[in-house]
Amino acid sequence: MSAAAALPDRLGGAPDGKRSLRLWLRLLTCATTIERTIAQRLRDEFGSTLPRFDMLSALDRAGEAGLTMGAVSRMLMVSNGNVTGLAARLKADGLIEAMSGTDRRVQRVRLTPPGRARFAAMAIAHERWIEALFADLTEAEAEALTRLLERTKGSLHATTPEELNG
Repeated sequence: MSAAAALPDRLGGAPDGKRSLRLWLRLLTCATTIERTIAQRLRDEFGSTLPRFDMLSALDRAGEAGLTMGAVSRMLMVSNGNVTGLAARLKADGLIEAMSGTDRRVQRVRLTPPGRARFAAMAIAHERWIEALFADLTEAEAEALTRLLERTKGSLHATTPEELNG
């Protein structure tokens, strides 16, 4: 059985009038399946969580300049409280460090050398897992899907509250 056939059809073959709902459920199912798979692999191979990986990734992209806790919160789309707790655990593990700054109310953090090494190993494995999950798509199919998802993203951002209420 192919990977696509293994995904459940939650509408049970609903008529075409439900096309948008079917599409949304298919996207949700795919995204959830990918997220669960990656989260499980991170736990199994690195004893880590997806939020830890995401924070290390954001800090890796920021380089030596690091990021403020507020910036991390916005990038990860989580509350400041969630980022604070996550940062405390990463600091305790020696993977990130606080940076001194002129404004003590604004805390900046960056990866430590062990944090950079740990994230590098995780990123290599993460890329391999993502490649495996999309291996059944040809290059042309992957490019077409990317274009369609970009177009969808634009549509999502352009939709007004009035359209949602109408």
